[in-house]
Amino acid sequence: MKLLLSALLAVSLQTANAEQFVGTSPWGKHDELGRLNMMTPQRQAQVMSQIDAHRIFDLSVEYFVGMPSWQAAGDPHYQFWMTHTPRGAVIDNVLDMGEKVNRHVSYSGSAFSMYTHTGTHIDTLSHFGLDGEIYNHFSADENLGDKGWNRSGAETIPPLIARGVLIDLPKAKGLSMLPDNYRVTEADIKQALVQQHVTLQPGDIVLLRTGRMQNYAQSAKYMANSPGLGIAAATYLAKEAEAMVVGADNLSFEAFPSEVEGNYVPVHTYLLTQMGVPIMELVNLEELAEAQVYEFAFIGGSLKLRGADAAPLRPIAFPLKTAKKKPQEE
Repeated sequence: MKLLLSALLAVSLQTANAEQFVGTSPWGKHDELGRLNMMTPQRQAQVMSQIDAHRIFDLSVEYFVGMPSWQAAGDPHYQFWMTHTPRGAVIDNVLDMGEKVNRHVSYSGSAFSMYTHTGTHIDTLSHFGLDGEIYNHFSADENLGDKGWNRSGAETIPPLIARGVLIDLPKAKGLSMLPDNYRVTEADIKQALVQQHVTLQPGDIVLLRTGRMQNYAQSAKYMANSPGLGIAAATYLAKEAEAMVVGADNLSFEAFPSEVEGNYVPVHTYLLTQMGVPIMELVNLEELAEAQVYEFAFIGGSLKLRGADAAPLRPIAFPLKTAKKKPQEE
């Protein structure tokens, strides 16, 4: 029996490995947007015509010193510091205004630094690749310089306006939060959609709630043993549901340990490198979930950081207007 299980596992791993490849864009050899090409002016106008502006949901997180951030690869924490203070200006007199003016004009200035994958953000298609190439076969040898990528950088990402769908995974299971290290399956997603009476449409921005955002104020607790997406679920969302973007409320996005031998982030490389589907992380979905708003207009803009493989994102959601059902339809 053990030999049979080992053989089946080996075949599974070989199959998974064989399916890993760099995707070629159907939008042409110069394409840097991947699935974002599905966001046409007609679709944007359609979703904007359906919004209910009586309530707005802010889907971003707050940035603060000590906030959760990815440290496994040694990247820098979020840092914030004052560059000018009212009393410091009096003492330093850096603008040569003199004590009287500096006491009258209270000057405050500040600065921050962080890893680009900190807080609510979008991963560009240059974030991960395979064998030195990113989506649509742009190579690190030819397209990555000291000032970042000259292809598929964060500056290429347009303003995002699309139909958004929240998939509340813990609610579908009668939980407040998915268990530690839980790997989200295709069946989990379909179960939640059925319970929510929602159908995915091609070109959606699909946002997965794990409930992990409830621990956001406690960085170590938020980061430890996070649940995340599995390969089969990612394949369903990208291939069958034809999602334009997939996001989640956690930072790891996918579940660990990896399901694929020789690839420690197979969900990232599948979506970004193979399918051209951008990823969003640390999307705050708690208010949407509490209000049971599962379909909405997603509107967001990321910073145009030239050459960067990710950028901070400030997304908002407007519920969509829904026609009241007739009594006999209820």
